[in-house]
Amino acid sequence: MSLEIGQQAPDFNMQATGGRTVSLEGLKGRPFVLYFYPKADTPGCTKEACAFQEALPQLGKLGVEVIGVSKDKMTALEKFAAKYNLTFPLASDPENAVIDAYGAWLEKSMYGKKYMGIERSTVLVDASGKVAHVWPKVKVEGHAADVQKAIAAL
Repeated sequence: MSLEIGQQAPDFNMQATGGRTVSLEGLKGRPFVLYFYPKADTPGCTKEACAFQEALPQLGKLGVEVIGVSKDKMTALEKFAAKYNLTFPLASDPENAVIDAYGAWLEKSMYGKKYMGIERSTVLVDASGKVAHVWPKVKVEGHAADVQKAIAAL
């Protein structure tokens, strides 16, 4: 990840589930979490999304928005959100603009073959629009709880 703690969060404006639009401008004055995941409705991504959904009541009390970001088309995201009752926005970034700006588009390797893809990662942005915390190479287990601890410390 190429983001530095304390730097201004890169601008974004994306279409999201539930007919919503998410943007840096629209979130001004509120802390938020952007988490980047490879593909909707795959085992790891489902676990991660459900963990964030479970944490929503506590995160809401802290005034924090959660937004999931992937390259998936809106139709796939809407199906994923409906299947698992995900109430937070899942945003579509088909051109990789936001994924790249936040440093989550990287060269990966599987079975010796190299390819470009989304690194599972999370960014916490504070109410002033600055990067407060970055989690690269996220392991799903316990991640939502780690994010919650960092938010509580803001």
